[in-house]
Amino acid sequence: MNRHLLRTVPMAVLATFTFGAHAADFPKDHPITLVVPFAAGGPTDRVARDLAEAMRKPLGGATILVDNAAGAGGSIGANKVAKSNPDGYTLLVHHIGMATMPTLVRNIPFKVESDFEYLGMINDVPMTIIGKPTLPGSTFKDLTAWIGKNKGQINLANAGVGSASHLCGLLFQTALKTDMTAVPYKGTGPAMTDLIGGQVDLMCDQTTNTSVQIEAGKVKAFAVTTAKRLTTPALKDLPTLQESGLKNFQVTIWHGLYAPKGTPVDIQKKLNDALKVALKDPDFIKRQEALGAVIVSDKRSEPAEHRKFVTAEIAKWSPIIKAAGVYAD
Repeated sequence: MNRHLLRTVPMAVLATFTFGAHAADFPKDHPITLVVPFAAGGPTDRVARDLAEAMRKPLGGATILVDNAAGAGGSIGANKVAKSNPDGYTLLVHHIGMATMPTLVRNIPFKVESDFEYLGMINDVPMTIIGKPTLPGSTFKDLTAWIGKNKGQINLANAGVGSASHLCGLLFQTALKTDMTAVPYKGTGPAMTDLIGGQVDLMCDQTTNTSVQIEAGKVKAFAVTTAKRLTTPALKDLPTLQESGLKNFQVTIWHGLYAPKGTPVDIQKKLNDALKVALKDPDFIKRQEALGAVIVSDKRSEPAEHRKFVTAEIAKWSPIIKAAGVYAD
């Protein structure tokens, strides 16, 4: 390109040339960062770290780092990605919070449906209803009888406003038509510690966090939130809430991969292609299944179906959150 052309070509076009060259080499000599909007060691963090390992090979051995940016119902980390350079090197791994933030977070500084490129979904994670080890009985019928006798005195732990355990807890109370005292913690770890110690009564949390504790007998498990029973050894004997009498109670905490709005289309395709390879990686599948997670194997691994699904989830959760009157500031 000679000097005369450089003087006459608009800057927007020059930017396109620059992005095109960059996209052709992506990723090259630069680490990719997966931002997780929750604390290290939690369920979403585990998903992201397993995914990072599985996506390295299809991305040519790229270095993939995990950055935990927790707070405000998952919106701090999401905003960090929304405002980052749209070059494919800063991505977001988020769960169902992408569908609940528009209602849950006041003055949210971005738009979930328009400020991200949707790259595809990763997994579905069932939830489990668990209780402190000293609770009487062992069946869901026993649990509901105990809840009926102790109305107004039950503490329901969660990992913070906007967390998966908080959202499941809201739906659980709605389904039972009873109110419990929500006890928010700064993460799943301390909530689980107090549940095991008997300081709180109940929690509804992801299998990625509860399977080990259930198998070790440190908590009582009453039901899973899926349509069908799970096959994971530690959970295979647990009934579903639906077969236990709570009709149409199905909750899974899904995870998806996102890039900032404006990320070049060919980079988006490379990332989606790498994601789909990762979703078929035997080691990734094995690690996720051991935690009770189910790898996405349907069209939701495609960007358009991912976006369609999240839009439907926003419509599902908005009235539940508004009715509960809870917000993450």
